[in-house]
Amino acid sequence: MESIVISIGGSVILSEDIDENYFKKLKDLLINFCEKYKIYIIVGGGKTARVYIKIGRELNFNEETLDQIGIDATRINAKILTNIIGISNKKIPINTNDAKKMNYPIIVMGGTTPGHSTDMVGAELAEKVNASKFIIATNVDGVYDKDPNKYPDAKQLKNISIKELIDKYGTDWKTAGKNVIIDGPALKIINRAKIPTLVLNGKKINELENALNNKSFNGTVIKK
Repeated sequence: MESIVISIGGSVILSEDIDENYFKKLKDLLINFCEKYKIYIIVGGGKTARVYIKIGRELNFNEETLDQIGIDATRINAKILTNIIGISNKKIPINTNDAKKMNYPIIVMGGTTPGHSTDMVGAELAEKVNASKFIIATNVDGVYDKDPNKYPDAKQLKNISIKELIDKYGTDWKTAGKNVIIDGPALKIINRAKIPTLVLNGKKINELENALNNKSFNGTVIKK
């Protein structure tokens, strides 16, 4: 059975415009597709993580501590999602090796160790399980030439090479709580493992469904 890894941003799970109907649709979609794929989901920390990290930084917490706070937030979000799904693991794995060993149709996890974003965790897991695709479900419609939340004239990039992304963003870890579409360490793994990667708006269930069905979707394809 093929494996698929989905990284869902905390900004999607905790969005103010998401209600219980969204989670019902997401649950139904995932359960439907787990008959065809083994699905691994990594959940981000979102606003909750960023708020606590901001407070910690103002209080001069060190970066490792700030990272750990963010990781704890991702695991809380993962716990919420796994209980919504119902047929997935109830114990949240602490690393990708533990997630790989779990025998559930859907595996849900959060962050792992300081210095690793959930997108990097997703890329690492996708490499380990030889995933047929890695989907990054964020709060915007794919990759843009600049932040669409700040710049109304931002242009969506339907296709972009992994090399272009690395040239623009690098492969280094920045700081805890940094809100970027794909961080450097994740790009490094995607490039190394040549993982087919798609970026889309996780709030739009129909686009996620299209991507899972190998149909055209509104988002970005990252080329090898």
